[in-house]
Amino acid sequence: MSTPRTPGPADPGGFVPADRALTAEQRAEYERLRRAAGVRHRRLRQAGASVLLVLTLVLAPLAVVAAWVQDTVSDTDRYVQTVAPLASDPAVRQAVIDKLTARVVADVDVEAVTDALGEALADAGAPPRVVEGAEALAGPLRSAVTDVVHRVVSGVIDSDAFPQAWGGSNRRAHAAVLGMLTGEREGALSTTGDTVQLDLGPVVDQVRERLVDAGFERAAAIPDTDRTITLFRTEKLDRAQDAMLLLDVVGTWLPVLAVVLAALAVWTAVRHRLMLLVTALGVAAAMALLLVALAVVRRVYLDSVPEAALPPDAAAAVFDTFLRFLHDSARTLLVVGLLTATAAHLYGPGRIARRVRHLAGRGAAAAGRALGRAGLRTGAAGRWAAGHRAWITGVVVGAGALTLVLWNHPTVGAVVLVLVLVLVVLAAVAVYAAVDPGGPDAGREHAAPS
Repeated sequence: MSTPRTPGPADPGGFVPADRALTAEQRAEYERLRRAAGVRHRRLRQAGASVLLVLTLVLAPLAVVAAWVQDTVSDTDRYVQTVAPLASDPAVRQAVIDKLTARVVADVDVEAVTDALGEALADAGAPPRVVEGAEALAGPLRSAVTDVVHRVVSGVIDSDAFPQAWGGSNRRAHAAVLGMLTGEREGALSTTGDTVQLDLGPVVDQVRERLVDAGFERAAAIPDTDRTITLFRTEKLDRAQDAMLLLDVVGTWLPVLAVVLAALAVWTAVRHRLMLLVTALGVAAAMALLLVALAVVRRVYLDSVPEAALPPDAAAAVFDTFLRFLHDSARTLLVVGLLTATAAHLYGPGRIARRVRHLAGRGAAAAGRALGRAGLRTGAAGRWAAGHRAWITGVVVGAGALTLVLWNHPTVGAVVLVLVLVLVVLAAVAVYAAVDPGGPDAGREHAAPS
């Protein structure tokens, strides 16, 4: 039979035989060293959690942008879905109409027509005043030609043909979108100097055919050049291309890394609930800063686009439409962060949190007792639910979180919907567990850890 051993400094393993009892001084020293070791361990854990939290908050906005680049630009259907509304935007349509009208009218030599008319009148012996009057017809004639061309072009742009041509052009040009991010100069969407341009060749072809059918035979001579519309203009396009290329490369793994770091920060921290609250608030703050940064970039972009290249309202429509999914993602994560922080707070020891839990528990118990008086019996299932409320709550919350993860591009509305469903299920479980008054936890409030 082995000799009992008790903790002590005499043994390298921390134990001494029972017949060698520690003195009071030795016991005090042992307890001091043990407390010091515990303090060092907690400090190390807290330091590690703090580092992980900082990394999470730094990577969170980058992960959102990287995911947007990877998803919106690398997926053809998603990209076409992103730019499709531009074909119906009034400002963009008007910009296309004005550009194509000006291009067609520029190919109509109005001065040559008036000169020929003047020569014909002079040869016919018309008075000099009449000949000079023919030359003065240049302005009204150009205005009339502009009106007719504008109507024809507007008819094409306002018809169903334009959205179809717009969508088809963008779908065929999807490979060129990737080329724009990498700085390649090819495809329907290309970069030229400090601009990003979209080729509207199919639309120009339709305008040309309609003008010829309307009697403007010279429209057939409209060249195939200058058929583009400027989407973006920036002096730092090369830098943006480099940044976007890098984000595209890491777009798949950066969001995963950010989530893993956030989970590790919460798991490593000494006080898990408090770290979850801080992390959620930090992510919400990071998303708010991202939205502010996007607003600043929008202002800079609008100021950098000359009105001659793209009117301000059309430029704003292009920017807002192209980045709307990025805005949606940032707003969604902002709401998720605030809701998570609220849940973490309500699970804590604060007075308001305890009051909310107490009122919720009393309400569920009252509803359960009312159902019990009405004749409902839950039996063993109800007692099991009452004894495993914590596990059921974790499963329901986890299912809600998994639903959002698997949801294809969740919006704020989707988050609110999932939250409502989770609360309804948890309320139903609480009422169900309170129906049977014989349940082990009936009517008893569970205190949450701090």
